[in-house]
Amino acid sequence: MNNEYFELTITTDEKYADFISDIICGISDDGIEIDKEKIIVRSENDLSLLSEQLKEILNDTELKNLTFKLEKKENSDWVEAYKNSITPIDAGEFYIHPSWYESLNDKINITIDPALAFGSGHHATTFSCLNMISKYLKPEFSVIDVGCGSGILALAAKKKGALSVDLCDTDIQATSSAKENFTLNHETFDDIWEGSVGMAKKEYDFVLANIIADVLVMISNDLKKVTKENGLIVLSGILDKKLDLVTDAFKDLTLLDKILKDEWVTLVYKKKEING
Repeated sequence: MNNEYFELTITTDEKYADFISDIICGISDDGIEIDKEKIIVRSENDLSLLSEQLKEILNDTELKNLTFKLEKKENSDWVEAYKNSITPIDAGEFYIHPSWYESLNDKINITIDPALAFGSGHHATTFSCLNMISKYLKPEFSVIDVGCGSGILALAAKKKGALSVDLCDTDIQATSSAKENFTLNHETFDDIWEGSVGMAKKEYDFVLANIIADVLVMISNDLKKVTKENGLIVLSGILDKKLDLVTDAFKDLTLLDKILKDEWVTLVYKKKEING
């Protein structure tokens, strides 16, 4: 262990902290701590490049009033401090917890170590998707998780008894993380690839897409194409101010359900039968 480490602190509105932390996890595997309006990244490697990458990415979003502070500090046992800051999530039938927590006997348990993953269930969109999986997914369903990140939603579908589970993401680090988490949870998937849903070779009963509104609109036709007649599509990652863009793109489907949590919207659609 080095005598010094780097600490990057990003200050923002509390409602965006989880969203920004997910972005960080997409470009870095360093430990992250969320403390209300602050996201703290710690590493023994210089975080200057990460800081600049993050500024560039967030500059293209509507998030403003962000502050960045990079410091070099004397090393301490911040790994244990980080572990103590992470709490399990109870969402629908699922209990999402890091490996240093015990499982619950009356829940479907999923182990995710946040420092090594894209998503841990804490973000409002992931939380809502887990509730929709609890409510709508049936064991005989075939499932695809589009923009899988850590694979947490695909894992939930598999543990609930899905007949088959495929995953895809345009980021190779995401597919790698998802594979690791399936191994960690002693589960298997059917197929996984680097790329988007347009590369799918079959249709599915249950399509999960927790991305962002603009991307959901962009790939809307592909999402519909891979959904079986009477199949379900769960869409999330939608800021409420972008809701109309998504509902317009999916207006040819039947809206079954909607959750609004912390300004993030999750929708469930059913694909109508042809001439049905």
